[in-house]
Amino acid sequence: MQVAWSGVSVVLGGRTVLDGFDLSVAGGSWLVVIGPNGAGKTSLMRTLAGTVGHTGTVRIGGEDAGGIPGRERARRLAVVPQHPVIPPGIDVFDYALLGRSPHQGLRFSPSERDRRQTLEVLHRLELGGFIGRKVDTLSGGERQRVVVARALVQDTPILVLDEPTSFLDLGHQLEVLELIAELRTERSLTVVSTLHDLTVAGQFADRMAVLDHGRLITHGSPAEVLTPEMIASHWGVHAHTEVDGGSVTVTVRRRQQASAQASSRSIRGQSDQSRSRS
Repeated sequence: MQVAWSGVSVVLGGRTVLDGFDLSVAGGSWLVVIGPNGAGKTSLMRTLAGTVGHTGTVRIGGEDAGGIPGRERARRLAVVPQHPVIPPGIDVFDYALLGRSPHQGLRFSPSERDRRQTLEVLHRLELGGFIGRKVDTLSGGERQRVVVARALVQDTPILVLDEPTSFLDLGHQLEVLELIAELRTERSLTVVSTLHDLTVAGQFADRMAVLDHGRLITHGSPAEVLTPEMIASHWGVHAHTEVDGGSVTVTVRRRQQASAQASSRSIRGQSDQSRSRS
């Protein structure tokens, strides 16, 4: 299911945080939106979720999202927000089961199939041992996995993930993203996400978009987008990138080391010039 923005702008507190955004995401692809803090990434995700006012047009499956009722939108896309609101005192299983609500009847009574699907996702995210635990007693990383589980339980053709690996250690980051990649293949999902870690983004995305100061800077494949020049220009750091097939690995150097290397090269250059003159 395709997702598209056309001339989408968001103004918050009198400040334009998203400015004339235009981009189309093909059905079945994984778009990762990257950019420095304050670039407008979360506001972009919220335009898909329908939780922020905007001008311009957002299309979900070719249909203007403004005309899609809330429950129908919840059948088309599941959202992992950056700061989820979790009902106090709810346990892990019941919270994840909430993902089935858009598919239930007027009484919102979960079926045996709803329960089975919820258990399956919890076990795939290694949360089977937490089923009876209260969500508010979990660590930040455990809680984040439960929030991701609820979105996966929702079983929608589109996943919208705003920093889905926040608070997760490296092992669980890969676990969550690999599960999303598996489900994307199994279900032909369209995934739209934001990620801070450029190397992780470069391993999973097949399309990337760079946002800065609310504007779309560039978009394309990871190899086209994740270049040392782009990283230096918008993150202010020196990086080396290595392309392997469709994946890109980013290695960032400490600024002090980069400065020391630049100074050393400058000194060597001056020394070489002095020797050549003599």
